[in-house]
Amino acid sequence: MKIAIIGGGSTYTPELMEGLINRASALGLSEVVLMDIDRERLDVVGAFAARMIEHAGNPFKLTSTSDRKSSIEGASFVLTQIRVGGQKARHEDEKLGLRHNLIGQETTGIGGMAKALRTIPVIMDICADIEKYAPGAWVINFTNPSGIITQTILCHTRCKCIGLCNVPIELKMNVAKFLGVPEKEILLDVVGLNHLGWVRKFIVKGEDITGRIISFLVSAEGPKNIPDIEINPDLVKSLNAVPLWYNRYYYDTESMLKQLKAKDKTRAQEVMEIEAELLAKYKNPSLTTKPPELEKRGGAYYSKIAVDILDCIVNDLNEENVINLLNQGAIPDLPDNVVVETVAHVGKNGAKPQPTQKLEPSIRALIQQAKAYEELTIEAALTKSRSAAYRAIITNPLGPLAEHATEVLNDLLATNKLDYK
Repeated sequence: MKIAIIGGGSTYTPELMEGLINRASALGLSEVVLMDIDRERLDVVGAFAARMIEHAGNPFKLTSTSDRKSSIEGASFVLTQIRVGGQKARHEDEKLGLRHNLIGQETTGIGGMAKALRTIPVIMDICADIEKYAPGAWVINFTNPSGIITQTILCHTRCKCIGLCNVPIELKMNVAKFLGVPEKEILLDVVGLNHLGWVRKFIVKGEDITGRIISFLVSAEGPKNIPDIEINPDLVKSLNAVPLWYNRYYYDTESMLKQLKAKDKTRAQEVMEIEAELLAKYKNPSLTTKPPELEKRGGAYYSKIAVDILDCIVNDLNEENVINLLNQGAIPDLPDNVVVETVAHVGKNGAKPQPTQKLEPSIRALIQQAKAYEELTIEAALTKSRSAAYRAIITNPLGPLAEHATEVLNDLLATNKLDYK
């Protein structure tokens, strides 16, 4: 089996390599191809990945290339982890938001919209190559904003696709650690969109312990023990659900904006420094295993969720995972043909979402507005329509008021050199 990784020069790639090495036999993996347009980074990351594979006894063949066609041709899986414009564009996204007193984070608010508009045309080109050179391949998408990109692929190409995010699994692993039970014994009832989700139930060994978890989290010591959650006790008690990490941009917008403004550097600048450190480490010819510094980059359990999904499809495991996929009636308050992030069984025929209860009005309102924004953003990117982009901006829950929308849109289009009519 061949796997192509588009964006193979990413500093995340060694994390993914570790997961593939550990389960190469179970996957029947024979070849991995790293593809990237940045040849300098690809050479560094590819050489390090090759040393990791050699150190593990060469469980599969590794090649690196800047030729997308050859990387995709004959692949069973294509993993997409691209960042159009690199961290420099991410920095501009963050600054764009701050210029207008808005959130400019890479997946939410005006920053997420800018990234989506840059990325969608490139993803469409990649999918055209997949349709031509590997028509049966699965696309496993990590490219952010993952929900928007996954919906673009599923609704506007002929590719099979599952979108992934590490946030739900990171919460699950931290809860498992806190409870002292194996991760396999925990089931989460997650409902929402990528980077806008809620856990409505925690099930351990068949027992619903949601009340216990919520009571603990709203206590003084709670957030200290499950570090990826910051709890507003009144909010959590009222919702009777646990908001996932990125929801703080929606619920605590003012304080999050204040934090972003107070920082000396954007997150993009911080990541550029971390990546420079990592690439220097990767150049060390004696380094053959993933360095601990990679944890600073974020994306905890990235390789686990990716390889879990590959394993489920290849070996028809039909296991539960929290993924991004078409709703197909699972969340009754949303259309069938939009992408949601929820629990699904994954096997050789793909993913089947599990039916959920109707959304509580307080959750439904935010999800429906955010989904409408995502649909309009995709329309704008595919049609290069200024009108659709304007409607997306004013629909975005973290966007500007209509009286400022033209100013923000002009800045977004100019900053990203987008010619929309």
